[in-house]
Amino acid sequence: MALILGLESSCDETAAALVTSDRNILAHRLAGQEAEHRPFGGVVPEIAARAHVEALMPLIEGALSDAGKTLSQVDAIAATAGPGLIGGVMVGLVTGKALAHAAGKPLIAVNHLEGHALSPRLSDPDLEFPYLLLLVSGGHCQLLLVEGVGAYRRLATTIDDAAGEAFDKTAKLLGLGFPGGPAVERAAASGNPFAVPLPRPLKGSVEPHFSFAGLKSAVSRAVDSGQWRAEDIAASFQQAVVDCLIDRTTRGLHKADGATALVVAGGVAANQAVRNALQALAAENGLRFVAPPLWLCTDNAAMIGWAGAERFAAGLTDPLDIAARPRWPLDPAAEAVRGAGVKA
Repeated sequence: MALILGLESSCDETAAALVTSDRNILAHRLAGQEAEHRPFGGVVPEIAARAHVEALMPLIEGALSDAGKTLSQVDAIAATAGPGLIGGVMVGLVTGKALAHAAGKPLIAVNHLEGHALSPRLSDPDLEFPYLLLLVSGGHCQLLLVEGVGAYRRLATTIDDAAGEAFDKTAKLLGLGFPGGPAVERAAASGNPFAVPLPRPLKGSVEPHFSFAGLKSAVSRAVDSGQWRAEDIAASFQQAVVDCLIDRTTRGLHKADGATALVVAGGVAANQAVRNALQALAAENGLRFVAPPLWLCTDNAAMIGWAGAERFAAGLTDPLDIAARPRWPLDPAAEAVRGAGVKA
């Protein structure tokens, strides 16, 4: 059994965890930055990086203490090496390098998206490769056929904005506060999901990809019109996102030959309306539906530790001079997509 120290600092949450290769989370500590970013209505990269510097080492020390372990007992150190806000990524990766060098331990540079992609296997030991993954977060919206550790085939991606970004923008337009995703979900609970006529970009299209920029613009126009309550706009927006995700995922299922399950991961996977709709879609197609617990959907170090454990078991470690990466596609061989640029 391997013991992995996982470090996460790619956006606005700093975290450290001790995870074993037999799926035990011995400790997890996390520090959020909501108070620091709330006045700006979104994450400010420079503020985030400084907060990571201040928080990370105390979190590591606390996680080791919680688990009753010392650094010498750790088998490897896994740190997010991208993609993400480069300042924050560098804080975590440099810290991981320093600890690995000082303790003489292997370093595992984890793709943050791989952390999300493999996190359902941490919570569900019966989940086998390959599976169709809807990776839906603040920065990414992709359909991936997860064929194994380090083996990902991208079936679709967003050509502009991610679903989570659209949630955050909608929350800002409606004055619901930060973080936006949970705020929109709370407002939507008392709204009419069919009150506001909003578009479903690319719904029904033969093109496999996602698009949410037009939906954001439509929400902005709805807010400016003054015709509808904030709760109705939030509910109608959330329903439009769900409709788009289900339509695109349905198309992806037709190309996911041999998939053992329909899996969702990423921050937006914490949204209950999204989870319920995907669960129904899986049932319609005779597939298992797998979603991590809500706390494992948002950014955390347990998923980085688990991805590290999976990579360590496969003999995949990294040199100490590996670079931090603001962009890092899981499927570098995927075709370029119109409008998506490096986000694909």
